[in-house]
Amino acid sequence: MHMADGFVSPAVGCTMWAATAAITVLCARKIKQEKEARLVPLMGVLGAFIFACQMLNFTIPGTGSSGHLGGGLILAILLGPYAGFLVMAAILAVQALFFADGGLLALGCNIFNLGFFSCLVAYPFIYKPLAGGSPGTGRITLASITAAVIGLQLGAFSVVLETTASGISALPFAQFVELMLPIHLAIGVVEGLATAAVVIFISKAQPSLLRPAEPEHGTPKRASFTVLGIFAVAALLCGAALSWFASAYPDGLEWSVAGVTGSEETSLAAPSAIHRNLESVQTATAIMPDYALPAAEETVPDTEPASLVNPETSLAGILGSAIIAALIFLAGFLFDRKPHEDRPR
Repeated sequence: MHMADGFVSPAVGCTMWAATAAITVLCARKIKQEKEARLVPLMGVLGAFIFACQMLNFTIPGTGSSGHLGGGLILAILLGPYAGFLVMAAILAVQALFFADGGLLALGCNIFNLGFFSCLVAYPFIYKPLAGGSPGTGRITLASITAAVIGLQLGAFSVVLETTASGISALPFAQFVELMLPIHLAIGVVEGLATAAVVIFISKAQPSLLRPAEPEHGTPKRASFTVLGIFAVAALLCGAALSWFASAYPDGLEWSVAGVTGSEETSLAAPSAIHRNLESVQTATAIMPDYALPAAEETVPDTEPASLVNPETSLAGILGSAIIAALIFLAGFLFDRKPHEDRPR
């Protein structure tokens, strides 16, 4: 559901930017109030892990489409809804700025669709009640699948509403809904199973991460070095090697758009000044557009046989994961600094 700028009008894009910014400020304040600074290392490695996992598109049999892990529910379960939302926002911002994956005008929409519904709706209102206080494998699986499916359905429907409200693309509401919701239902089931696998692993490796922090009793949540190392190695493995096996089929959004218009992309016949300016910004900041080196398209002939091993994909996976982890660590360091007047004299 990484929408391009051609899907949204400036009015809708700016409105969703404002809404997302307000939610981001609220989440940051909540984290500061709850004093969850010791979660920063886990936020960093999980951000890198989810970024790498989003590169692993899997084929949806019988559809000619593919999907990938969103990861918002995993982040919310392990970090809490507020930290999870902030990490998802960081992932999507890095993808848009450095890899031209999703538009800058549509970035507010993308963060809202992938972060808000999974972290701040599906997790607290669906996953937690279904999982209960001390869930076993069965309850974790049921809660994960149900929450993932509903979160993705809400996000997919939000995409339809945003494009319809924009009124700049040839995407009829009813036909777009008929394609978007079923394909994201299938993606949601796979996401739920993946989420359950991660949560079950954590329930065995470090169950304290699944319990809320108790700062008043001096017991904040903090991931063990073993858990941090496992997620870091998993991020490296997914981004550097498993990404070679990603499905080449269009993702759920592209497939749905193609089913309506006959083309996977939506381009504007007469883009606005905001569209043109943000496209120029993205062109300047994207170091690896579409997760490839810019010169690769000019130097590699069309007749060259495809190779399974793709060093550029590996570089993109490693680089993106490293950027996200570094940004989160830096933000955590700056966020945890006390004002000068509050420091002991």
